[in-house]
Amino acid sequence: MATPDPVDPATLEIKTRSIEQTLLPLVKQISTLVSHRERPLCSDRSLRAVARVGQAVNLAVERFVTVGETIADDNPEIKQDMYEACKEARAAGSAIEKLCECAMEDSLADRGSVVRAARCLLGSVTRVLLLADIVVVKQLLLAKDKVARSLGRLESVSNFTEFVKAFSQFGAEMVELAHLTGDRQNDLKDERRRAQMAAARQVLERSTMMLLTSSKTCLRHPECPSAKENRDTVFCQMRRAMDLIHYVVKDGVLDCSESQQSYTNSQNPQQEDWDSSTVCSALKHFERLVETTRMTLLGPGCRETLTRALDTVVERTQDFTDSAYTSHEHRENILLLCDRAKLELNQLLRIGNSMENFEGGGGSPSSEMEQAVLGVLRATRDLRQQLGTTTMEQAGDLGQVTKAGQELVSTIRNLALANDIDRLQESSDRFHEYIEHILEVCKLLRHVALSESLQVSAKFTEINLRIYGPQVVTAAHTLARHPTSKIAKENLEVFADMWQWLMSDVTAVAKDVLELSQNRPEKQVYMSLPRPGKHGTTSKPLKPVRLDSEEQAKIAKAGLEMKLITSEMDAETEKWQESGSALEENNDIVKRAKNMSSMAFSMYQFTRGEGALKTTQDLFTQAEYFAEEANRLYKVVRQFSYQVPGGPHKKELLENLDRVPTYVQQLQFTVKNPTVGKAATFTKVDNVIQETKNLMNVISKVVTTCFVCATKYNLDFRGLSARGSGGSPYRGGDGAGADGEGGGAGGDGSKAGSAPGSDPSV
Repeated sequence: MATPDPVDPATLEIKTRSIEQTLLPLVKQISTLVSHRERPLCSDRSLRAVARVGQAVNLAVERFVTVGETIADDNPEIKQDMYEACKEARAAGSAIEKLCECAMEDSLADRGSVVRAARCLLGSVTRVLLLADIVVVKQLLLAKDKVARSLGRLESVSNFTEFVKAFSQFGAEMVELAHLTGDRQNDLKDERRRAQMAAARQVLERSTMMLLTSSKTCLRHPECPSAKENRDTVFCQMRRAMDLIHYVVKDGVLDCSESQQSYTNSQNPQQEDWDSSTVCSALKHFERLVETTRMTLLGPGCRETLTRALDTVVERTQDFTDSAYTSHEHRENILLLCDRAKLELNQLLRIGNSMENFEGGGGSPSSEMEQAVLGVLRATRDLRQQLGTTTMEQAGDLGQVTKAGQELVSTIRNLALANDIDRLQESSDRFHEYIEHILEVCKLLRHVALSESLQVSAKFTEINLRIYGPQVVTAAHTLARHPTSKIAKENLEVFADMWQWLMSDVTAVAKDVLELSQNRPEKQVYMSLPRPGKHGTTSKPLKPVRLDSEEQAKIAKAGLEMKLITSEMDAETEKWQESGSALEENNDIVKRAKNMSSMAFSMYQFTRGEGALKTTQDLFTQAEYFAEEANRLYKVVRQFSYQVPGGPHKKELLENLDRVPTYVQQLQFTVKNPTVGKAATFTKVDNVIQETKNLMNVISKVVTTCFVCATKYNLDFRGLSARGSGGSPYRGGDGAGADGEGGGAGGDGSKAGSAPGSDPSV
């Protein structure tokens, strides 16, 4: 039976929790339906149950798309796209109902059609929700634009009566914007975007009082340049915060409206300013590339990429070495470690080049190359530790610096009241030195922060301090020129309060960054596949945690998407096995693909609170075996690709195959990433499921293309092998490894005396 062309749910990224929660009932219904695919429908009762589920799905979809079409009628800008998405959802829901009715006649013989229709339904419903979210975003941006217009009116008023009226309207609109942005902040899934929204909202909230006093001071003393500077800075910073709101809501798109013209070059918001990367992220990226060489070896493009990635690391360490507050010893150590990393990388590149010359680019990593990889990783580990030590040393002085700065603010206030211009200038110069010192510490804290939210907090604390810190002195100069002005005095008090807020922010960020660095275990650097005599790839297992039903529901959609991909691959392998031809039982590609499918199914069951995987540690262990099996399948398919004649099929096969090592590495890194606390563990579970889904998706495409090539060119799979069983105690299958052997010593599913992937031929 024909079904609509599937819309891949993996390409529709969900950025908010509300959409995720709306999808959950549908995910549960489709999960119930797909679960019947795993067991035969041998009774009338089970057949009727399938039919009822199909009817329920179609009815729910019909109600859902009716709401979607109502939204479309009220919003012309999304009307066409919404109607198309609703049409796709209706067609998929109807197809599912008809296919389930057919189960009464042929016991769901066309199971692949059910899976494709389910994927299409999930994708089209997600599209409807994403289009509806555009309406929510539109409302928020309209509220933001209203506030922007009010700011423009406030900036142009020339008397107190107009100002009071305009400020009253501005206040009401700010309240509306605060509610909408608060809801959006809580709804966002991405940690970085959530922290950026919080930073923007904080600036708007804190700046409102400064906007009031600086505007009143400017109206009272229009001839005073320092009063105008205070006011203009507040307006600029508030507009910057609203542009950041736009940037977050539009997921990285800058606002190109006319308001941008009001910025000076030094204050114009840039993406690299808001989303600037850290030296630790550069190190992590470089280490991933180095790890990948174990599977891909070193091609010309890889050499260039590695060199460029290390150059980025070295460039970002300049914030440490250029700082006037970094000790000579630490500066020398950082420079020496950068040089050592370069030398170790050059050694790795030389070995890779010699292997390519002698082996024609084939084979597996030699022990010499393995030692070179470890040498690079040791160098980056030592560099990371040195950068952390340098930051801690500077942060250790933060208490004294902030205290001295606060005392200096009191001195500046008194000197302004006394109209002592000379001493005020002297104190101002010292105050700017304190600001520079604290800015340097913020910069280093951002570089070594382990979480994205802390990186964002450190970055925006630095930005706010750089812009608002000097305005304390500016407000003091206004008061010095008008020592009897009550509004000028009030204005200085408000800016002094902002300074206290900023110092509290700096102290809190430093505390959080250092505590997280000390509490989080050292990340395992040597992330190679297990060596002989060891099983698994983590040095110390995490404490097993059971997820409650709510947490399982949150990851249910990702689990279902992975399950649907798995079901499609199962249907493909079953079809090819049933056809006989050249795909014999000893076909290693089929075996390994089915083995991976079985592992993925057990991980899907975990998201439903079912199956053999009971704790998060069980899931992580299963994910490790899954990645190792994918690596072995990659090796087998690589051998098979040599038989495929040149042409579009071979090109497609190699394009998908070359993506496998990257996805394997991403999954392995995710599994090995240490976590502290249940919330972090849940995030890790979600990430592991997502990475497994991504890897499963590309493996499914590789296997399908292999079968197409084998049939078209009549190729022989026999003789292909990537030895090492790779069985897992949690596969959810028969416990046999890919080579048909049961679990080895210790019950880990590997052969006795060797670990998965330890065979030299791999």
